[in-house]
Amino acid sequence: MNISFKTINDNRDPTFNQLLGINNEGEIAGYFGNGTTNPNKGYTVNSPYGQGNYTNENFPGSTQTQVTGINNNDGHTAGFWVDGAGNNFGFVDIGGQFIDVVDPHAKGAAAGGATFEQLLGLNDNHTAVGFYNDANGNAHGFTYDIKSGSFDAVNVSGFASVTAAAINNEGHIAGFVSNGGNDEGFLKEGNKVELLKGPAGAVSVMALGVNNEDQVVGSYTDASGATHGFLYDESNKSYTTINDPNTAKSGPTSMTVVNGINDKGQLVGFYLDAAGNTDGMLVQVSGHK
Repeated sequence: MNISFKTINDNRDPTFNQLLGINNEGEIAGYFGNGTTNPNKGYTVNSPYGQGNYTNENFPGSTQTQVTGINNNDGHTAGFWVDGAGNNFGFVDIGGQFIDVVDPHAKGAAAGGATFEQLLGLNDNHTAVGFYNDANGNAHGFTYDIKSGSFDAVNVSGFASVTAAAINNEGHIAGFVSNGGNDEGFLKEGNKVELLKGPAGAVSVMALGVNNEDQVVGSYTDASGATHGFLYDESNKSYTTINDPNTAKSGPTSMTVVNGINDKGQLVGFYLDAAGNTDGMLVQVSGHK
């Protein structure tokens, strides 16, 4: 297996970019801005990923927006936006028409009566996934049917906190769970749940993306505090570690995160470079089945 890396940054803020989703046409969803000194601003970007290939995408009236997912058949996107009080709400963008998405259970459910809800992915069948936080900081995963506007809970038995991060066209859901300690990834196929504990040496694991072949991507931390990306092939239960060559080799300043995967062996995410900047990352995996 050969793995190649490409850095992709919107030059409106070359110090902070995250790429969060990619469809089979190679169109990428993401954002720039660290959220403190520079607000999050959403975008999509097409090949060949030059500055002229970016399209701004920000929820009307928002102070911050992240575009987290993009589907294949119609280029619909999903993400979340932040208001002036710091509340988070989901959204779906259908051809420039924004739909505000708030699970009724999420309203005022977070600490201090705040709302903290995010959509993190969507498939080609008009289903999105995300989560909201309760007052104790536990996440509650859900699916959202874009056509009907209805919500269904995503639960994993035995865990208080469940984050639904991605969904494929079969309705299989990837995400992560915890009981207040380290995270464990999961792949949920109907009532069947497979916990993903990561490669050898993984301490905490987050599954963040899944494609239509049930290949899962995400990140894990090791005992030194380094963060690594991973690709998990469900068909043979194998992990491949993904480390961008431009990040530190070890320790807490080593960070590579993989957020999205399409059906053509393209992965997207971000890494921390030697200057302390967060850079968008496109990964091509050759020999992809």
